[in-house]
Amino acid sequence: MNRMLISAAHKSSGKTMVSIGLCAALRARGHIVQPFKKGPDYIDPMWLSQATGRECRNLDLYLMADDDVVATYARHSSELDLIEGNKGLYDGLSLDGSNSNAALAKLLDLPVFLVIDARGMTRGIAPLILGYQAFDKDIQIAGVILNKLGGSRHESKLREVIEHYTDVPVIGAIQYDERLSIIERHLGLMPSNESISANAKIKQIGEAIAEQVDLDKLLSLSQKKPLKTPSTAAITPLPVSERIRIGIARDRAFGFYYADDLDALEAAGATLVPFDTLSDRHLPEVDAIYIGGGFPEACAVELEANTSLRAEIRQAIADGMPSYAECGGLMYLSRSIDYQGRTYEMVGAIPGDVVMHAKPVGRGYVHLEEDAAHPWPRPSAPVNLIKAHEFHYSSLENLPEDSRFAYHVKRGYGIAGKRDGLIVNNLLASYTHLRTIGSCYWATRFVAFIRRQMMQRQIESISLSEKAL
Repeated sequence: MNRMLISAAHKSSGKTMVSIGLCAALRARGHIVQPFKKGPDYIDPMWLSQATGRECRNLDLYLMADDDVVATYARHSSELDLIEGNKGLYDGLSLDGSNSNAALAKLLDLPVFLVIDARGMTRGIAPLILGYQAFDKDIQIAGVILNKLGGSRHESKLREVIEHYTDVPVIGAIQYDERLSIIERHLGLMPSNESISANAKIKQIGEAIAEQVDLDKLLSLSQKKPLKTPSTAAITPLPVSERIRIGIARDRAFGFYYADDLDALEAAGATLVPFDTLSDRHLPEVDAIYIGGGFPEACAVELEANTSLRAEIRQAIADGMPSYAECGGLMYLSRSIDYQGRTYEMVGAIPGDVVMHAKPVGRGYVHLEEDAAHPWPRPSAPVNLIKAHEFHYSSLENLPEDSRFAYHVKRGYGIAGKRDGLIVNNLLASYTHLRTIGSCYWATRFVAFIRRQMMQRQIESISLSEKAL
């Protein structure tokens, strides 16, 4: 089998473009390519999934224990695995590098292919490569891919320098071409679910990479024996007598979902029923609602115009339908979004208003402590600390003073600096993005909460019927 980590010396080197292109080029050759993304990210995985036709999986050494990382990787590994790093090869939160891309490479025995933004570089590229080799002898830098080159003469000079001073092969040399870029937004790339021409862009990048990267050499240098599969790798669906139906917003406004979370919801007994907040006029027949993250402000005109769906969602939440919303979903369920000098009406289930800002309000990893008010059934072992992440340029304002929250924020910002997880009837809405990993198995708890509410409604209905008699 083949596996590889596509990393870089620093962020914005073009590793995402290279990773997308490699996925598309290798898939065009007939390979089954399984993509992975290191760290908490939604947008890059959307592009990688579209390029390969397979759901990208996130591997996060900060949120996940090593065993969880290995198990997740082993569970989804295929004949050719491509893992895209985040930031630079040795970058990470910890001083010892225990959550860096390099640490992931060691944990999963990954050959590293270093994407180098070579603009303005000639002889100086040699000490850069030599330094990356020397910094950690356990890291196998299998090759470099030169990016954003200034022409054939520039490429020749770099190849000569690298061959003379190092033993690292040049796998590819990509000339600067603005046509290969993807529009960026404050989270990074434009989400592929917002890009009408995403498939055409992926094809274009894939063809450029196939022409400028030696795919045969890449495959030769990335051959590895399969990792031993941990006993914890398999997920066994829970036995359920009747599956519940969860309506999930999947459209241009909302697309930030981790594939592992969706798997966990289905394993717990849920059937996911997608609906489009932009075009569907009515809520499908469901037992609960789940609205993940996204960019509702970019689709605010269309969301506001869909008055019938907004009214149905507002009424469903008012009537006690179990609901969960993260970040963009929270924004949509608020009364309004103030964006670029205009205020747009939203669902109105949350008694607060969203205001967009020029700079991030909350970004990075989050630590939460669960409050007694949290509505979902608790695990048998109490959860002392929940690790998650947030990234939002908006704030939720004008909330009532007696608002209830599910979490105390120990690291991060959340909704109000110290609190997150707003509770309204049976809705839990937060700026924090949770992942069903380690001790935070939110998907199972949410499904259990839905079942409990359904049973309570059935008991109340029977009771009313008996009184009528």
